[in-house]
Amino acid sequence: MRTLTTTAIAVLATTVAVTAAEVAPKEVKFDEYGSVETSLTGTPGDPENGAVIMKTKSMGNCISCHQVTALEDAPFHGEIGPMLDGAGDRWTEADLRGIVSNAKKTFPGTMMPAYYKVDGYIRPGDAFTGKAAEEPLPPLLSGQQVEDVVAFLMTLKEE
Repeated sequence: MRTLTTTAIAVLATTVAVTAAEVAPKEVKFDEYGSVETSLTGTPGDPENGAVIMKTKSMGNCISCHQVTALEDAPFHGEIGPMLDGAGDRWTEADLRGIVSNAKKTFPGTMMPAYYKVDGYIRPGDAFTGKAAEEPLPPLLSGQQVEDVVAFLMTLKEE
């Protein structure tokens, strides 16, 4: 009985580790419209953390381009991108995951940065050196941070 219990615990721990493993940026599977059906981490996103990421300059800084009424406590909302109020009704979770990961897969001409991409850039700078950075570069957001932003965007419903 003890061996069966130990084996069951080991299998469960392995299953949890595999499902919670983060999908590498190069391994993300976009469909023909740029959607990403599968979670990048296997862990549900935290909408509260997603809101923090969206309004923090050193993270997503989404509000520098988008207006979001739910984040009115943060100053200086931009007007370059579309207003995100109602985003959870306009797009599916898979659509939003794809847009946040790499919006160019859905909107080829967009100025929106690819938050979960590590290569294929056109001459990104290496900090403030004026030299081109070596690829692969780290993604702007982790897979869990992308999931958190998506979870927050899914809360933005039409009234």
